[in-house]
Amino acid sequence: MHSPIDGVRAIHNAFRADIAAIDEAATAAARGRPGLEATVQRFRFFNEILTYHAHGEEAAVFPMVEKIAPQVAETYAIDHKRLDVAFDTLSNAVSAHDALETARATAAFKFHLETHLAKEDAQLFRIMRERVSVPDQIKAVGAMSSQMPGNRVPEFTAWIYPLLGDDDRENFTRALTMLMPWEVFAPSIPLIRQATGDGFAELTRRMPELAT
Repeated sequence: MHSPIDGVRAIHNAFRADIAAIDEAATAAARGRPGLEATVQRFRFFNEILTYHAHGEEAAVFPMVEKIAPQVAETYAIDHKRLDVAFDTLSNAVSAHDALETARATAAFKFHLETHLAKEDAQLFRIMRERVSVPDQIKAVGAMSSQMPGNRVPEFTAWIYPLLGDDDRENFTRALTMLMPWEVFAPSIPLIRQATGDGFAELTRRMPELAT
């Protein structure tokens, strides 16, 4: 059975894939390989999406989990603050055009983020999936998604779908259809088609309603 929590885990996998690519580019740049500036600079948009995601968790998920498992969410809030510090360190290194410090800061950011996401998947969102009703899951995930301004949705769609495998694309798309009426979701289908390219055929095989 599909759950809106599956959509959150898909976003987590997109974060993992993108920070891995950014870290690889930063390491290559520190070793003198040219032409990687655009990939390294992508971390600013990456962090913008991560910030929306974190604020959504703090506003909607943490209070819900607190009622079920008191004091669990507190440690994740600490992680968010530490990731803010890691981003500032990385931003300063990029602004200084220091390739070595950028690579070091990117590696540190990646390590902390991957640890944080692994913890969330293993505990926080497991609690949500197993102990929170589906209607309340939809309410929480919907509140999370509302953190992003509407004018950022096309760019977010173009960012996330290429980073996902077929299973995550399906899980994320099904989660979207749980969060909003079809007439609200439908205008996103051309954006999804463009972002997935040849992969849209597989997505429509799994979700034929997208083709209609």
